[in-house]
Amino acid sequence: MAESSNAFASLAPLTPLMDTCVHCGFCLQTCPSYLLLGKETDSPRGRIYAMRAGLDGRLDMSPTVVEHFDTCLGCMACETACPSGVKYAPLIEQTRVAVEHHHARPAGEQRFRALLFRTLPYPSRLRLLGWPLALLGPVVRSSWVQRLIPQRFRPLAALAPDVTAGALLRDTPELTPASGERRMRVGLVTGCVQRAYFGRVNDATARVLAAEGCEVVAPRTQGCCGALALHAGEADQSRAFARALIASFEHAAVDRIVINAAGCGSALKEYGHLLADDPAWAERAAAFSSKIRDVSEMLVELGPPRAARHRIDARVAYHDACHLAHAQGVRTQPRDLLTAIPGITLVPVAEAEVCCGSAGIFNLTQPEMAGQLGRRKAAHLSAANPTVVVTSNPGCLLQIQAAAREQGHDLPVRHLVDILDASISGRAAI
Repeated sequence: MAESSNAFASLAPLTPLMDTCVHCGFCLQTCPSYLLLGKETDSPRGRIYAMRAGLDGRLDMSPTVVEHFDTCLGCMACETACPSGVKYAPLIEQTRVAVEHHHARPAGEQRFRALLFRTLPYPSRLRLLGWPLALLGPVVRSSWVQRLIPQRFRPLAALAPDVTAGALLRDTPELTPASGERRMRVGLVTGCVQRAYFGRVNDATARVLAAEGCEVVAPRTQGCCGALALHAGEADQSRAFARALIASFEHAAVDRIVINAAGCGSALKEYGHLLADDPAWAERAAAFSSKIRDVSEMLVELGPPRAARHRIDARVAYHDACHLAHAQGVRTQPRDLLTAIPGITLVPVAEAEVCCGSAGIFNLTQPEMAGQLGRRKAAHLSAANPTVVVTSNPGCLLQIQAAAREQGHDLPVRHLVDILDASISGRAAI
């Protein structure tokens, strides 16, 4: 097969990454799709074998082959488990770019994906969709209304958050002054889902950083970071979003840029790679990425807390968001911040390394698999008997809440900064 007609040809520069895989199988027991499906073709090493076979012309990008790539959540648990240090993220991301360029999805699926990418990255459109939830939340979630919703859209309704009219109408202040002497000027990425439905998390993030001596800047001009597009193979859209976001924060003149959504943080740290071949943006992207910190990284980097922590008596089950723990390697910082609060006890959770099933748009495009993983995760979390579940990603929060609600578990789920903010202010956290 000539290279020009090979749908996998764009993977050629990544051959050294494929060669790193020795097919040892250590990735299997942490791979969500392998745990559910039990097929080599739905495992990291199986997909790497398929990539190589496609590049060599031994495999076409048929619907069956694409299905095996679609079952990958992109959680990067395989990278954590791999003793050979295989960098799986660029492999699956570039493969998905190739899929979207060379594979014709069924018309209904194409329209559904197009709708997602015309809605999810835009806070104003998400807010518009949020009004029925704010005004008629219990009715929207009732079983008879669910039956009226087309099957393809039911996962969206099931995952919908609890929102209020007040939350939909406000934004995080553009400038939050530091408390006491200023230690640093920090930019805050407010996100899309976070900005539309979890504004309180952004507000809490600004308050916590300000309490620790940071002046916080949240530019109103900022838009989507492009994470959903990047992880789904929509490379052109992700690059466009990246350029716009970089420009927004260049004008803010900040020392660090903080993010409180794990999936977004992973993408922001990749901007240098994403725009490496763009002469006008490569240097700017690398400079931007060097400033990115998850909020937990930022708070630990600042050193010993300046603001006193009030006691919170709680058993906390901390859920590692995959793109924080696996993709960014941030594990100890959130736990250190939680255990520094008097009264908090961290409880162990079974299968802590396994994804909850959120994974960007995975729980919308692969709802059956995502549902199984969500129920599995909610059951393990509930078995730990926590007072509250804490995580660092809005997608995980929605996924776990929906699965717990479906199973009848009384399982409060909060973002890490909600707990920190409550401890600093002295108000009840849960």
